[in-house]
Amino acid sequence: MTTEAAAMIEQRIADVVGRHTRDIADFPSPGVVFKDLTPLFADPAAFGQVLDLLAQRHDGVDVVAGVEARGFIIGAPLAQRMGVGFVPIRKKGKLPGDVVSASYDLEYGSATIEVQTDAVTPGANVLVVDDVLATGGTAVAACELIEKVGGRVACLDVLVELAFLPGRERLDRWELHTGLVVN
Repeated sequence: MTTEAAAMIEQRIADVVGRHTRDIADFPSPGVVFKDLTPLFADPAAFGQVLDLLAQRHDGVDVVAGVEARGFIIGAPLAQRMGVGFVPIRKKGKLPGDVVSASYDLEYGSATIEVQTDAVTPGANVLVVDDVLATGGTAVAACELIEKVGGRVACLDVLVELAFLPGRERLDRWELHTGLVVN
């Protein structure tokens, strides 16, 4: 894909996501402004357009991994559009079988996520998707989990990046694409 085509896709994603995102103040805790993507998910034409654009942006992906919970909403239909499988990265204790875990800090607490040890074929190119990039803790943990189970993170793609937080700085080991950048 040419640089011009990639820039056009990025701008179209930003436009659609920007029109369908609302801010919710003091959620989930005081001082946090939550980026609510529910209006995007509720609009089938807009959400379908974003999924189509994301699918166009990524070649050579063997599997899509989505981070609980909104990464599931994005990742599963994206994987279907791309003709590849979907792997859930879940909160601790939610997956059966053998799992690996990673703990991390959030802007408003801490959490642990897990993936099944046989979730990806060794060497598989994995597209990791999530809704929002904030401090980067979730994204780093998700990418490290994919690598622990033998996958190669082809790219991390998020719909909204909170550029005023240090998330991008923590992800220099992986290719990162974002939709809407909020300064």
